Amino acid sequence: MIHDHIVVGSGITGAEVAHTLVAGGTRVLMVDAGLRDTTYAALVPAQDFLSIRAGDEQQHRYFLGDRFEGVPWGEAAHTLTPPRQHLVLGTEQWLRFQGAFSRMESLAFGGLGAGWGAGCAVYTPAELEAAGLDPAAIGPAYETVGRRIGLAAEPDDASPYCARGLTTLQPPLQMDGSTAALYAAYRRRPEALRARGLVMGRMPMSVLTQPLGGRGADPYTDMEFWADHAQAVYRPWMTVESLLHDERFEYLPGRLVLRFEEAADHVAVHLRRLDTHQDEVLLARRLVLGTGALGSARIVLRSQPGVPERPLLTNAYCIAPCLHLRRLGRPLERERTSLGQLEMFLDPRGDGLDVRMVSLYTYRSLLLFKLVKEVPLAFPDALRLMHALVPAIVLATINHPDHAAPGKRVRRVPDPDSPTGDALRVDYVRTPDEERGDEHCERRILGALRALGCPALKRQKMPPGATVHYAGTLPFAAGEAPGTLARDGRLAGTRRVYVADGSGLRTLPGNGLTFTLMAWAHVVARGLIERGADA
Repeated sequence: MIHDHIVVGSGITGAEVAHTLVAGGTRVLMVDAGLRDTTYAALVPAQDFLSIRAGDEQQHRYFLGDRFEGVPWGEAAHTLTPPRQHLVLGTEQWLRFQGAFSRMESLAFGGLGAGWGAGCAVYTPAELEAAGLDPAAIGPAYETVGRRIGLAAEPDDASPYCARGLTTLQPPLQMDGSTAALYAAYRRRPEALRARGLVMGRMPMSVLTQPLGGRGADPYTDMEFWADHAQAVYRPWMTVESLLHDERFEYLPGRLVLRFEEAADHVAVHLRRLDTHQDEVLLARRLVLGTGALGSARIVLRSQPGVPERPLLTNAYCIAPCLHLRRLGRPLERERTSLGQLEMFLDPRGDGLDVRMVSLYTYRSLLLFKLVKEVPLAFPDALRLMHALVPAIVLATINHPDHAAPGKRVRRVPDPDSPTGDALRVDYVRTPDEERGDEHCERRILGALRALGCPALKRQKMPPGATVHYAGTLPFAAGEAPGTLARDGRLAGTRRVYVADGSGLRTLPGNGLTFTLMAWAHVVARGLIERGADA
């Protein structure tokens, strides 16, 4: 049997490609590892955080983990709660990796989108052009995807940097008291930050504040990092589960795609079963890869052995815990969200390019002990101190754009201990000019927060890859250069293989890339529909 389309992956881009193809009347087989959490999901009650802490006798299981896997020591990057740790289950075995790079990949149902922070940034026109994306195509796709998943937002000073052109919006999420007070300080004197090149406002969020399509409005339980209460926060597995009711869609889990071979009228897709380790082959008119920039690079490097090492982009990233002085001694509300509630944008040159994104979070349900261990005091003293300070803590995360450079490369290497016989190796070093530019921007940003009454206590540079934003491994290019993509997503050297994730981006803006990847996946799928099954 030859399938019309095989889509690889159930994450953010795979789910969107499948949705658009099925909505366009074509048949889709989705191939996926599809691992799920079978331990903790059913344990988390549909209650707010404070009620759970006060009354659930089983809370230790999902807050700390049956094996205390929710108690991290060492670097803070990639700290997943126990109910989210299935996102990386099996990756050390099946997706072997080498190099001083803090990568995160997923074999989970819904991919890394099952734990995504829900920010839906629209790239500026300058950022889209630099990345190699067509603003005329991506703009309408943002709106289409936004209607499907639901966006909470309203126009404000930040909109030109993260919400340009969006019209179908639900009311924004309610801010908690600490964030609202910080925003009010900005609104009283916005010109003070604008003089520093910064603006403040709200990012569009894929969180419902009104019911939509069987999903409920956000109940403000402060449990978004532990559970999917009311399915208010969009997760790509929700799209896949809805597609299962359509006869044109088929889902095949428990498989790892190894490589492909193209023939005159089809693509042969080579798979391995995760349970038996047996190999299988499926045939398709077209193959669409949606496995992320690292995953798609891995498959292409196996399938086209002559392709050389590939470039890699990732956002540099730092975390600055700040103390909102006006909130000392004022507890956080019972009803609140754990998600980012406020953003700042620094446009260093004023041209909408190389913009820095700053996300501001308040802190409670991720548990106090994770902050206590970072305090350079004895545990009892640190505990008392953090009890007093937590209501005033604001975590500022600063994301920088990235550009291709010779020191940022990924390649396939032999690995005799891997069940696939290989691994990906990443070598990633930012240039001195990039480091100096990032340092200058971080100082400007933290100076602005200090002027708002929220000074930073420290600044922690995160290791390369810690943002979990990866792109650029198969960059857009003219012609048929090996390991590149055409503007429609077709892989060079093939007629029937397309890539719908972030592999094609030539630059990586500082803004979160997830919403743009969904829009790009929709554009790829629309192009396939317009060409017809055998074109």
